[in-house]
Amino acid sequence: MTTTPISNIRNFSIVAHIDHGKSTLADRLIQMTGGLTDREMAGKEQVLDSMDIERERGITIKAQTVRLNYRAKDGKDYIFNLMDTPGHVDFAYEVSRSLAACEGSLLVVDASQGVEAQTLANVYQALDNNHEIVPVLNKVDLPAAEPDKVKQQIEDVIGIDASDAVMISAKTGLGVSDVLEAIVTRLPPPKGDRDATLKALLVDSWYDVYLGVVVLIRVVDGTMKKGSRIRMMGTSAAYDVERVGFFTPKMQQVDELGPGEIGFITAAIKEVADTRVGDTITDDKRPVTEMLPGFKPAIPVVFCGLFPVDADDFETLRAAMGKLRLNDASFSFEMETSAALGFGFRCGFLGLLHLEIIQERLSREFDLNLIATAPSVIYKMHLTDGQEIEIHNPVDMPDVVKIADIEEPWIEATILTPDEYLGSVLKLCQDRRGSQKELTYVGSRAMVKYDLPLNEVVFDFYDRLKSVSKGYASFDYHLTDYKVADLVKMQILVNAEPVDALSMLVHRTRAEGRGRAMVEKMKELIPPHMFQIPIQAAIGGKVIARETVRALRKDVTAKCYGGDITRKRKLLEKQKEGKKKMRQFGKVDIPQEAFIAALKVDS
Repeated sequence: MTTTPISNIRNFSIVAHIDHGKSTLADRLIQMTGGLTDREMAGKEQVLDSMDIERERGITIKAQTVRLNYRAKDGKDYIFNLMDTPGHVDFAYEVSRSLAACEGSLLVVDASQGVEAQTLANVYQALDNNHEIVPVLNKVDLPAAEPDKVKQQIEDVIGIDASDAVMISAKTGLGVSDVLEAIVTRLPPPKGDRDATLKALLVDSWYDVYLGVVVLIRVVDGTMKKGSRIRMMGTSAAYDVERVGFFTPKMQQVDELGPGEIGFITAAIKEVADTRVGDTITDDKRPVTEMLPGFKPAIPVVFCGLFPVDADDFETLRAAMGKLRLNDASFSFEMETSAALGFGFRCGFLGLLHLEIIQERLSREFDLNLIATAPSVIYKMHLTDGQEIEIHNPVDMPDVVKIADIEEPWIEATILTPDEYLGSVLKLCQDRRGSQKELTYVGSRAMVKYDLPLNEVVFDFYDRLKSVSKGYASFDYHLTDYKVADLVKMQILVNAEPVDALSMLVHRTRAEGRGRAMVEKMKELIPPHMFQIPIQAAIGGKVIARETVRALRKDVTAKCYGGDITRKRKLLEKQKEGKKKMRQFGKVDIPQEAFIAALKVDS
């Protein structure tokens, strides 16, 4: 096998906002370079989106890589390593890893939609990695496309020259050959020394039932050979390499990978947790002294409890979570119990979409029926004795007397919206305790930056934003810092018993509204029992809202006809006593649907 000179390798990723056509462009590039035949592509859109859920929702969740061979107009043969990256804010860490393995990016912008919030976030990440960027305008064949306007927008908002942007339609294949030429002429080749000690970046890893852990690597210096012994510098574990290869999207084995190449290795690694993403791989006998700058580990931002509807499914749920964890190192979980819901897990996610995806995968791939508690974030509590603790479950909150102050996480949100919805978007942000930082115009669209508390965002902010802007606003955020806030723990009491699954930390000013909405919802959902059921929202010992579920009544006076009124009264008094006694000892059954609906309560 002849080795391609390093000057003929191009490593690039495709970055774009959701739905701007990244995966479709990747399909066309694979097709035009002969990575897959037309027959293999037939009837299958988005070749690189391998999970059903990715196809259905039309989003990319896992970054994928593929190696393409291309003969350019100058007659030379090139190797392209293409990374298809996710566009959604929750998977930004997948993007950062893919970008670190490449030297350039294709920035795909929808010619009818223009620059969106996520476009900005991903481009800035690419620029942070010193990428050369080639702007590509997709969907130019649509009647609503305004390429000249969008070019101007790219220059104004992002600040990169878009005068020679490539005009394409990834769906029809128009202009895709120009993209291939632009990759050759405008993106730089990788740098690396073939004779130096092996140094490779661990880009990603996943679990394969037959091969064990498959590790995706980018070789920086030296060569990765089959049969050599390697060491992971982060975990200092050593392994023997069994297979070396690359994807075309099919797996192809080779004897070695040289500098600048992206490929995979397997080495009898048992668990994905042993392969830290961003780690440096080197030769076991003569390791390199300096590690490559790794990635920041993915830190869970949103927490919620997942409980099986049927208690017998607990073991299945534990096994299912273990399997998902194999392929998704950013998902963390620990066991917890709840009086109302039984045994379950407290799970950490990167954001709400991540939470939704994991929930959907659990119910789909493992046939589980689950209940999720209200999502919450990490709060920092400073205690009066000088300790600082982190809490992400309101149930674990210490006694109020012991707390000096509570800090909550804040984010900076960037929202792009058409002008006519600006008012309702600003109102939504104000209602969520936000403070406006800046407001600028990008063509006819407004770009607003807001500081918002994260716990207001995890609840249902994204859905509300989409509904007030009729789906046109786009939203991106990153965590900034923690700020002290006046937060209180609100509990829901049903028949004077606190229901732990429904307790939440809320801002004092919002507590009453949230509490009232919650008890009204619960009143509709709890079926009447033989006795009266009070439903209360309380902060500490103070009840802030109450509703009552009326008792079912049997007509005890039906058999009294005529006679003295005292007979009827006696029977009614007797019934009243019975109800009182029942209420003391009676157990209220809260149906499962009530929990699910109550947790979806909208303020």
